[in-house]
Amino acid sequence: MSGNRFDLIRLVLATAVFAFHAVALTALDPSGPLESGLAVAAELSIQGFFIVSGALVAGSLARSKTVANYTGKRVRRLYPAYATVILIPAAVSLALTGNAAGVARYVGANLVFLNFLSPDLPGLFADNRFTAVNGALWTLKVEVMFYIALPVIAVLMRAFGRAGWVVLALLYAGGEAWRHLVPVLLQNSQAPDLARQLPGQLAFFASGIALWGLWHVAKARPMLFGAVGLLLLAASFAHPFAAPLRAAGLAGTIAAIAFLPGPVLNAARFGDVSYGVYITHFPILQAMIMAGLFVQLGFAAGFAIAALFVFAASFLLWHLVEKPALRPSSHYRQVAS
Repeated sequence: MSGNRFDLIRLVLATAVFAFHAVALTALDPSGPLESGLAVAAELSIQGFFIVSGALVAGSLARSKTVANYTGKRVRRLYPAYATVILIPAAVSLALTGNAAGVARYVGANLVFLNFLSPDLPGLFADNRFTAVNGALWTLKVEVMFYIALPVIAVLMRAFGRAGWVVLALLYAGGEAWRHLVPVLLQNSQAPDLARQLPGQLAFFASGIALWGLWHVAKARPMLFGAVGLLLLAASFAHPFAAPLRAAGLAGTIAAIAFLPGPVLNAARFGDVSYGVYITHFPILQAMIMAGLFVQLGFAAGFAIAALFVFAASFLLWHLVEKPALRPSSHYRQVAS
């Protein structure tokens, strides 16, 4: 697992989502070219997250002695920090409003990853452009569903033996069929949200699993993976019929960035903050907007201060919550040592 740039890639992807949400939540350029362009970058970043997750979590399963051991590692990595970012805004809301019932609904739904059932908290962000406390957390539900499905996928791949790649190909095709056909067939306002749930993201996770299976090949030939990846990625934007090639293209591009010769650039040297950046930036931005800081200071200064808050919060989250929850042997602790 050493000698790659996956930690740097995850941090860059998280920062791209942060930048998009800063523009969207502050209504700097509503539906304009800046917001639209960053929306595409954020979507690619989330899809990249799923690819990286598919590769690294497949590796985690392969190194685990039992499914219980694998499950424990996933829970320790994901849940303590996740619960923290749910409970802190809930405590603030309760202190401001005393609305125990509303806070309980939020906490109950969000602690089990059902964010869509109760995205708002009493007394928080009602006058903002978007009222959700943490609109970035929908991906965590998708992640958890993938974690649950992965051992089943692994069993199927072993059952197929050398033809195990067929399983990944079917997952890829099924995921892309869901992602592209659901909006066409349903034609209602809920269709886009339904299309982006787990079945619609399977191609990205499957591409990540494939990258884990081809890890040594990708490490030996990053230029080839990059050239093919960029070609497929460009094609996916060039014509709608080629859009299903995006997951494969993005996986090849990520592999090239991760394994190309040169300095590794350890982004986790002072703490693996990429997960923290992803799960803390939204409520921090919302709080600053609610306080009127972006109006008072302007976008550039407001964004700079938001970045300081986000990275400080992520640093604290890593050292106070995430790192203590991990085993000393965890890759995430080792790269941050």
